[in-house]
Amino acid sequence: MMVDSTLAQVEKNLSNAMKTLGEGPCEPEAAVERRRFSRTNIPGPLQGDGQDVATILHLVHSLIHEEEDDKPSQHRMQNVAEQGHVALLGHSLAAYISVLDRERLRKLTTRILSDTTLWLCRLFRYENGSACFHEDDREGLVKVCRLVINARYEEYASEGYSALSTKQPVIYQSASCRSGLGQHLCNQLGLPLSSLCTVPCNTVFGSQHQMDVALLEKLLKEDIEAGKLPLLLIANAGTPGAGHTDKLGRLKDLCDQYSLWLHVEGVNLATLALNQVTSAIMAATKSDSMTLTPGQWLGLPAVTAVTLYRHEDPALSLTAGLTSNQPVEKLRALPLWLSLQHLGHNGIIQKIKHATTLSQHLLQKLKSLTSIKTSDVLETEISLVEALNMVEDEVNAPIVLFKFSQEMSAASSGGSVEGFCAGEREVLDAFNRWLGEQLTQLVPSSGIDVVELEDEGTCVRFSPLVTAAVLGTQHEDVEDLVEKLSELVPVMNSTMCLRQDFREETHRHSPSLRYIEELSWPGLGAVQYEPENEVLLKKINTELLKKLQELDTDIIFSAGPEFDTEEDCIFVGMVTEDVDVPELVNMIDTLGRDIEESGKLLENMTEVVRKGILEAELQLQKASEEKLMEEGILRQLPVVGSVLNWFSPVQSSIKGQTFNLAAGSLDSTEMTYSTKAQPGRPSLQDTPTASSKRLPGQKLFHRLGVGSDSASEISSIGQAEETGQGESTAMSSSSHTPTPLPGPETPRHIAGDVMQEKLQELEAEEALVERQPEGQEEEEEEGEEEEDQSSR
Repeated sequence: MMVDSTLAQVEKNLSNAMKTLGEGPCEPEAAVERRRFSRTNIPGPLQGDGQDVATILHLVHSLIHEEEDDKPSQHRMQNVAEQGHVALLGHSLAAYISVLDRERLRKLTTRILSDTTLWLCRLFRYENGSACFHEDDREGLVKVCRLVINARYEEYASEGYSALSTKQPVIYQSASCRSGLGQHLCNQLGLPLSSLCTVPCNTVFGSQHQMDVALLEKLLKEDIEAGKLPLLLIANAGTPGAGHTDKLGRLKDLCDQYSLWLHVEGVNLATLALNQVTSAIMAATKSDSMTLTPGQWLGLPAVTAVTLYRHEDPALSLTAGLTSNQPVEKLRALPLWLSLQHLGHNGIIQKIKHATTLSQHLLQKLKSLTSIKTSDVLETEISLVEALNMVEDEVNAPIVLFKFSQEMSAASSGGSVEGFCAGEREVLDAFNRWLGEQLTQLVPSSGIDVVELEDEGTCVRFSPLVTAAVLGTQHEDVEDLVEKLSELVPVMNSTMCLRQDFREETHRHSPSLRYIEELSWPGLGAVQYEPENEVLLKKINTELLKKLQELDTDIIFSAGPEFDTEEDCIFVGMVTEDVDVPELVNMIDTLGRDIEESGKLLENMTEVVRKGILEAELQLQKASEEKLMEEGILRQLPVVGSVLNWFSPVQSSIKGQTFNLAAGSLDSTEMTYSTKAQPGRPSLQDTPTASSKRLPGQKLFHRLGVGSDSASEISSIGQAEETGQGESTAMSSSSHTPTPLPGPETPRHIAGDVMQEKLQELEAEEALVERQPEGQEEEEEEGEEEEDQSSR
């Protein structure tokens, strides 16, 4: 039972706060209406008598979930388990303990600091070490550098940086270290960038992510001969990108030979807590200092990083800031002190072991997948001992790197796969970035991310030691990850094989279509429709993209990356192996022509109608004159004309005319009256389209029977039918009212409701043109009926 009432209240307040912040989105309290904003320099929330705790917590909650009101957040919050609540409780306890009297505070903080230091040294096999707790994981290294500078330059404490002028200090780091780490050290220590020496990695022997020990020794000799002082070496036990470990044993011997301080950091240091540790990682226990991040490894939120070091002079450690006389500074270890006790030794081992097991599980699964390349033993000429050590490190490495790599034996109708374009690596990098993004969205609990490496290019990284405890990754998530990966790889393979076909097919439709060479696009490719009028390029391509996105197909059409250099282009996404590339390109070309022709029709509509009306008036006037010349003047008189028509009827040869909008001319209606139908105007239902040629269950742009023996037959038959239907369509005049403008191919789509309204209005004008000849025939028929009745 908890005796201290204040301590119990701290736990209660923390539980209530976590419960409030963990609830779903909620409406703000009515207390917002009580806010009064006066015209003073005091911000609104600080005016008045203040706000209660519940209102402030609701404000924090709304700030956390403000993005979820519009759309679901893509970022997953940390999985705060029970040990996470203990760590959060430690921060509240630190504030409570800081108000104790000085003597009790000193005893309590000393006990917490000494216990935590002892536990960490025993857990990670670092005997006789001291600990420095810091918020920034780079801060411990900065303080270690200050310690080494004070130790190597005896007059540094009194003379300051002038003591460094006698021999310039040099800090060595691997080329695989964290980016910006060396620059941060120089900025914090006030050293010039010339004091930083980057050691390249192996280029001939060993891993390409390990520091070249022979070259390091050469650089040390050159700096000593130049009058410089080698100060400190930063080595990796798990590089940030690939998770490789430097040859720490050889580096330690070299540091002892040249009196160099060895500092080690990296995620692989977590495996020191396991029962079985590789020899490469075990060598880190002999280093002079190393930085640990137990918060990431154990899933503890807001827990400090720890730097373990060995040094005999406590005064220099105090001067460098590695230790502190302030009791409040020692309270940084309190959350970790509570969490380690809550987890226990078995709990700590279980979490680290679980992460390494996840890596091994995924690595074994990936080796069975084609077109997936893992971080295997490099194809270099190395010794048998080094090869065995690399295999041992790979099996136990908590970081798994893999990437999509096109198969050499993959079939492609466009030719060689590996040489499909000059920038093959850039294309593969784009595909791997897309793969990493897809896996992150499909399996968010896996913690997959994308990393850029100098030699391998873009790779997908799985680092469960950093993410598993935070996201709660389980073996089921690894199985789901492999399943999604096995579904995405065939799509990437088929897209890679069809890129060249898409390029060549686009060139065949030139100059209406232009292929865009965009190597950074993870898809089939990019294309641009080029109209005759360049002013309409953006408008037509925008409308074309909209039409393509409305099609019933599983192919994704987009405007491309947000910061792409090419504008007004259509980017085609990933496709499967059964996609008919010629049909796809032909559809893009046809839709583009339809939109262009529709635009021409709308632009020329006014001029066509005006000319048509003038021609119709001339034709009507000419028809009246011909009628007058044929019948004579007497037949035009009211009474005399009727008598003459009764004795000698006249069969008029004047027929009506129709206005052809497509040709902009007047045509005779004689064929219309004789056949009772308008010639050359089949219905839209009879016009063959891409959808009518598809079989039941066949998707748009997809071929049936791909991969079977009859695939070629079905493809050839389908192409023959398309050719025959295309020729018959070209011979026919287009669809029924209204008749579209003639073009290279018969348009099969009506571009917009505005065009239909315009054409309906013009049909009404056609009827006016046809109405007058028809009225004359009706008058003749009525005259004949009157003559028959009188004769009877």
